[in-house]
Amino acid sequence: MGKKIVVITGSPRKGGNSFAMTDSFVKAAEAKGHIITRFDAAMMKIGGCRACETCYSTGKACSFDDDFNIIAPAILDADAVVFTMPVYWYSIPAQIKGVIDRLFSLVVGGKEISGKECALITCCEEDDKSVMDGVRIPIERSAALMKWNMVGKVLIPGVLNKGDIDKTDGCRLAAELAEKV
Repeated sequence: MGKKIVVITGSPRKGGNSFAMTDSFVKAAEAKGHIITRFDAAMMKIGGCRACETCYSTGKACSFDDDFNIIAPAILDADAVVFTMPVYWYSIPAQIKGVIDRLFSLVVGGKEISGKECALITCCEEDDKSVMDGVRIPIERSAALMKWNMVGKVLIPGVLNKGDIDKTDGCRLAAELAEKV
């Protein structure tokens, strides 16, 4: 039986480079029999954490009711979580940052979240891979805090315009990542 995998994207640009890699991962994971639940955070209404520490006091992950409360139960039920996003100004895009910050609710809410697998798919315009550190390091540290096993990363530099990913091995590597999850 396949694993339940939650894929959370952070790009607002449909058909862009990180979406292409995400699609390659999803297709390969589904071919392996995994069950994919995908959330395109940029197309959802998700605010940042307000640090009120009232997580799960209303029965939902967050007392402030937005689309994060749709994502949280899926994460709790998942065997693996895959974050996909481009680098925006040397960091995590705001469109997915609210989701990442609000993982706090799962910790504060006392939910059992350890033991999940985690992976990252990201790309950036510049050719220097260290540009992706602003995405890679927070995801790695978040995974470590939650006791998730980081099973793989696909880090593709040098892509900006739609279709640039096709000039790289990014989609192939993203598909291969499905073998590690």
